[in-house]
Amino acid sequence: MPTIVHVMGARPNFMKVAPVHRALAALPPAGWRTPLRQVLVHTGQHYSANLSDVFIRQLGLPEPDVNLGVGSGTHAEQTGAIMVAFEKVLADVRPDLVVVVGDVNSTIACALTARKLGVPVAHVEAGLRSFDESMPEEINRVLTDAISDLLFTTEESGNENLWRTGVERHKIHFVGNTMIDSLLLQSEAAAQRDTLGALGLAAGDAARGQNGATARPFALLTLHRPSNVDRRETLAPILEGVARLSERLPVVFPLHPRTAARSREFGLEGHFEPLARVARRGAGLGACDPVDYLDMLNMMRHAALVLTDSGGVQEETTFLGTPCLTLRANTERPVTVSRGTNVLVGQDMGRMQREADKILSGRGKKGETPDLWDGKAGARIAAVLADRLG
Repeated sequence: MPTIVHVMGARPNFMKVAPVHRALAALPPAGWRTPLRQVLVHTGQHYSANLSDVFIRQLGLPEPDVNLGVGSGTHAEQTGAIMVAFEKVLADVRPDLVVVVGDVNSTIACALTARKLGVPVAHVEAGLRSFDESMPEEINRVLTDAISDLLFTTEESGNENLWRTGVERHKIHFVGNTMIDSLLLQSEAAAQRDTLGALGLAAGDAARGQNGATARPFALLTLHRPSNVDRRETLAPILEGVARLSERLPVVFPLHPRTAARSREFGLEGHFEPLARVARRGAGLGACDPVDYLDMLNMMRHAALVLTDSGGVQEETTFLGTPCLTLRANTERPVTVSRGTNVLVGQDMGRMQREADKILSGRGKKGETPDLWDGKAGARIAAVLADRLG
């Protein structure tokens, strides 16, 4: 029987894998000479419950068939550990194809291991480029694309980037964005959550549910990239700038484990306080534990604006029509700027304040939905893979 191995390692990977896995499972059995077998491999790159287990369940994925359990480490340690463990999986499963997604260490590690063993590789979310090689993710993207047999792109810039580097056009498939497939599929379930009431961000009878309560204005902050959080001289000004913004409206700050650790290390915890206290007061930078996928969707949908350094959040806010200020000087997702709601402000907190002023006064940029972000990317990918496997 044809066998496909899906690799996932970090939170964004789960949202990208789920639509492809679901679409392949839904293909008519008559379309295959023999039944299709799908094997889910979780590398364990993200291993906390809120960053891993809960996301898998909420996205409707089955429990992974294999969990490599590699955990954290330096880039070399993590990549090497994944390669050693994944090689054993490939020897046991003997797949016809390995599907990797995104740009994390799991992506390049498993793509490289598969290709060295002669197993074809499909890369979902290919072609994205920030052109900033100080970002480890950029190295992962470029190298994964270079050794992939099938490259599935989310936006036209991805096609152009791949053409410029000489990738044969028949390998490239513009299919849309599987992140948006997951968002659309889970929107109704998210809407049933009383996320804002539970966080103290909704006025009225929270027991009536989110739709029966009035959302108070708030902003949402996500922060995790090493370039922003790994040095005190970059993290401190960002937290100070967001704290100034939070004097106007509460800012919700789900603390990524990396950011929490660096804040403690640098003695910067005084810039934020517990979210419950901030919600009651109606101002301040309020920290909370990482939230699950459905709660995150609700917060992005209802926020007055989102501040982030996450690529996925740039895409999700563009689709939701929520204003987004990206705390980076560049983005590998330029369609979120050219057509979406995203504005790059980098680490310039003065510019961040000016752009936030525009948004809060109703003068923020209006976006539109990019091409093929329609909830059908997984089905398009499944059709190509089915054709490849016969």
